[in-house]
Amino acid sequence: MTYMTEERQMIKDAAAEFSNDVVLPAANRLDPQKGAIPREIINQMSGLGFFGITAPEKYGGSGLGCFEYCLVAEELARGWMSVSSIIARSQYQMLEALNWEEEKKQVYCERAVAGDFLTAVALSEPNVGSDLAAIACRAELENDEYVITGSKYWCTFADGADGLVLFARTSPPRDKKKPHQGISAFLIEKPRGELPENCDGHAIPKIGYFGWNTYELAFDGCRVPKENLIGQEGQGFLRMVSGLEIARAHTAARAI
Repeated sequence: MTYMTEERQMIKDAAAEFSNDVVLPAANRLDPQKGAIPREIINQMSGLGFFGITAPEKYGGSGLGCFEYCLVAEELARGWMSVSSIIARSQYQMLEALNWEEEKKQVYCERAVAGDFLTAVALSEPNVGSDLAAIACRAELENDEYVITGSKYWCTFADGADGLVLFARTSPPRDKKKPHQGISAFLIEKPRGELPENCDGHAIPKIGYFGWNTYELAFDGCRVPKENLIGQEGQGFLRMVSGLEIARAHTAARAI
């Protein structure tokens, strides 16, 4: 038995057909002019289940694994790398870890799997590259809200997303040898096509990866409801590195 089962071959073929017939013509038209990924392509991807490949069936997903996810990513990237990357913006794993009532989480997770609630992830900072434990952006609790102050860099899709998944420091590390301690994760909801309130930003010039904008962001008193903390306070780094495992496989698949 090989890894490429009949079901996986069907998934690969469906993604390849969509990439050749829909994605590539759009890329040839829009990439030279640095145009945005059309919403109709995102809607078609939703209909094909591309945003819910690894999501549980209870959210409307396929309940498949990283292998199938990478198969789809590889084929979509043949047409346009940005379109391949947008399937990673369905952050149902983050949404189901929110401190919300189950019914509300169910609605948002289903929306994410349908491509109707996509996120941008704010990790890196102007002075922080791959050493994400060194982030300086802060989130301070005031009554029932966290107040975000600081900068983020390389935040792709910050304007077009329905929310930002942001990582910020809520406390200094207890152990100086473990700088990852004290980092928390948050969901900042916002209108699609805009940046959050009390957040300014500008698009970073790029030599490729067109189809969407990549931003530098500056937060100055951006308020986030306490319930929008993802998981436990101070445990965001562990969630971050766990989520990056499949993200790195996805990036490798796009590179192929």
